[in-house]
Amino acid sequence: MLQLRPNCECCNRDLPAESPDARICTFECTFCADCANTKLKGVCPNCGGEFTVRPRRPADMLAKYPPSKERVFKPQGCGAAA
Repeated sequence: MLQLRPNCECCNRDLPAESPDARICTFECTFCADCANTKLKGVCPNCGGEFTVRPRRPADMLAKYPPSKERVFKPQGCGAAA
């Protein structure tokens, strides 16, 4: 089950569960489309993996399986992955 983290790890922008701008890697590191594409050049700074659009959970399932409320913010890691 995806955590659906609530924010971009790079700029701290809010990314609600229904956001089409959320990007994730295979470890669910979460970034906004702008940071993923421009600052990170499509490479996760945490694992070196690629990003994909985060799937959106159907609205009727959000009550049963709510998104995470835990915010991860790592502005120091906003440079491209090494």
